[in-house]
Amino acid sequence: MKLKIALLAGDGIGPEVTDQAVKVCNSIAKKFNHEILWIPALTGAVAIEQTGDPYPEETHQVCINSDAVLFGAIGHPRFDNDPSASVRPEQGLLKMRKKLGLFANIRPTFTFSSLIENSPLKKDRIEGTDLVFLRELTGGIYFGERGRKDNGNTAFDTCTYTRSEIQRLAKKGFELAMNRSKKLCCVDKANVLESSRLWRETVQDMEKDFPEVEVTYEFVDAVAMRLVQWPSSYDVLITENLFGDILTDEASVISGSMGLMPSASVGTDICLYEPIHGSFPQATGKDIANPLATILSAAMMFEMSFNLKEEGALIRKVVDESLVEGIVTEDLVREGGRKYKTSEIGDHLANKIF
Repeated sequence: MKLKIALLAGDGIGPEVTDQAVKVCNSIAKKFNHEILWIPALTGAVAIEQTGDPYPEETHQVCINSDAVLFGAIGHPRFDNDPSASVRPEQGLLKMRKKLGLFANIRPTFTFSSLIENSPLKKDRIEGTDLVFLRELTGGIYFGERGRKDNGNTAFDTCTYTRSEIQRLAKKGFELAMNRSKKLCCVDKANVLESSRLWRETVQDMEKDFPEVEVTYEFVDAVAMRLVQWPSSYDVLITENLFGDILTDEASVISGSMGLMPSASVGTDICLYEPIHGSFPQATGKDIANPLATILSAAMMFEMSFNLKEEGALIRKVVDESLVEGIVTEDLVREGGRKYKTSEIGDHLANKIF
């Protein structure tokens, strides 16, 4: 099979971790007789520096003309420390999601038996955790009307949702639940927010179309609490943009490292795959970042965009084996163990595949 993949390495450790994913993907292609055409494109701070735009039109054209997008990270401290900056790397991420129609972010959270002690949570609390968040990506407060008034002394951000935006995200959640344990939790703040009441009302109306799915409704603050108490009680959770942004980062620590969890952002035409971590500028260029989240995102890409299940399963298998063997970067190293470099992890996994 011929696979055309847009490669958006981005900022910080993005280029380093995507380089390792490319190694693994190329090894998979060689083993299974596929042909991958990688099309690099600029996004984030590096795109601002070269073009003035964090998501240039040239990059957008590369993405829409590809079969899938593999993305690294966006962000640079130069912009984080300048509240007055009119153009920011993160604007590129929002623009990319909107223009590509990436309305649903799929964020799995699971544990590795060999790393169960790495989690800050107790073993008996997290064993068996295997949940998936579906976060709405192109609506809500991040895209609502915003501004200042009263000579800049009052600021406002507006959270707006339409029924159709909620329906398309919820439909993905119901369908995913049908292929898992048929449990779905809608996360909202319907006791306070009108937008949340529309979420709850819309999902309730859809229950009749998926009678086999058991649906529960929980307030976001209660879910935030239960995620660190009994995460294994959840399976598929759907929620709006801001709540999803916060809760998925909270859930990411369950596995023991943000460097382990993959994600996919899906739309009607194309999907984007990325690690859940950020650009980690402190580690940039040091060859110490954990590339496994990006590599596991590539596994999701093979399965979801190309329906290549065996290829995705093999990537997850060699990752799991490397964790058992202790071939890990410094964030996962055991007492007395060796700290492997980012590039060494990529080389090791690529060699295990082929």
